[in-house]
Amino acid sequence: MIPRYTRPAMGKIWEPERKYQAWLDVELAACEAWAQKGEIPKKSLATIKKKATFTVSRIDEIEEEVKHDIIAFLTSVAEHVGPDSRYIHKGLTSSDVVDTSLALLMRDAADIILEDIHTLMKVLKDNAHKYKDTVRMGRSHGIHAEPMTFGLTFALWYEEMKRNLKRMEAARETISYGQLSGPVGTFSSLPPAIETFVCKKLGLKPAPIATQVIQRDRHAEFMNTLALIAGTIEKISVEIRHLQRTEVLEVEEPFAKGQKGSSAMPHKRNPIATENMSGLARVVRSNALAAMENIPLWHERDISHSSVERIIIPDSTILIDYMLHRLTGVLKDLQVYPDRMLENLGRSFGLHCSQRVLITLTEKGLSREEAYSIVQKCAMKSWKDKKEFQGELEKDATVTKYIPAKEMGKLFDMKFYTKNVNYIFKRVFGK
Repeated sequence: MIPRYTRPAMGKIWEPERKYQAWLDVELAACEAWAQKGEIPKKSLATIKKKATFTVSRIDEIEEEVKHDIIAFLTSVAEHVGPDSRYIHKGLTSSDVVDTSLALLMRDAADIILEDIHTLMKVLKDNAHKYKDTVRMGRSHGIHAEPMTFGLTFALWYEEMKRNLKRMEAARETISYGQLSGPVGTFSSLPPAIETFVCKKLGLKPAPIATQVIQRDRHAEFMNTLALIAGTIEKISVEIRHLQRTEVLEVEEPFAKGQKGSSAMPHKRNPIATENMSGLARVVRSNALAAMENIPLWHERDISHSSVERIIIPDSTILIDYMLHRLTGVLKDLQVYPDRMLENLGRSFGLHCSQRVLITLTEKGLSREEAYSIVQKCAMKSWKDKKEFQGELEKDATVTKYIPAKEMGKLFDMKFYTKNVNYIFKRVFGK
């Protein structure tokens, strides 16, 4: 006897045994509902509940002949139950069973993903506080902009994963609907009470209205939520990949003892995990597009969506589970080099203070256009000659006319750029 349906590890959810057990759970719940209405004898129900099971290999064998998976499944169950199997699948159509059981499987997959997100968020929060005051250069367009802290980067990722958590919770709710409304969804062959009983027993809600299938916008929302999560994972991965470049080298992925980076070059320590996740994100996004294309079906039902979902839903949930787990490991043991961050910050000769100088000059009475021109001229000379920006400013008569030397030094105080970090952290993490 195959054990009743319980939430397994992600890969196990999509194995044939689990799928067929979910089908059987729907069928047995329907039999109980019919029995309550007096449509199935209590003795027959007891026999069905005691004997109902299936054999995967036998289902495969039958399906090879009949070319219909639900019929093959029901035939296998009937071989175990005997004559009372005539009550199984009473009034139902295939999609009543398949779509309702798919909701169970997707809900369980969502629960695993939600756990994964919580685990990742804890690591992100820990790292945010660990590196809250670790100064690094902020970059726009890949170019030095103004200083920030590495903790803010983790806080940003945490806040985005918080949104993904809410999206996943909403998507779980959206797909947690069942249907047992018969051909074309009109309840012609069974009363609505059967659906109500079965959905309540399985922890689902009845779809307010369905055709012969649950409408696929629900599944598309779920799949697009996975795509958004994949997008965040790739966003984090791309940042790590950039920061690990030899010319930057502010962080590195964990590099295990005995690990090798290249078959040809023994010195290589490549960001393989984050590169891997960047690639897998493309698969998850592609699957989301396929889910969107599943929404329009012919009339009340066709099965063009079915073959697609057999691939994209298991693949994407397994991939997201894997990606979240792997990213958590990378970030937990991320190698961070604060000294290198400070070294890189100095590579632009203090040019990150250009806005402070610009604003100060305007406050002293210069027009923004004139102040910008003066600051830019000094900045370009600093960059070309590889000289400190402050020194170039102090050589400019117009600048020194408005900003004396003793005041100039204050404009290059690094604390100016980190003064509101605690405020931002309070908004993200609370008190």
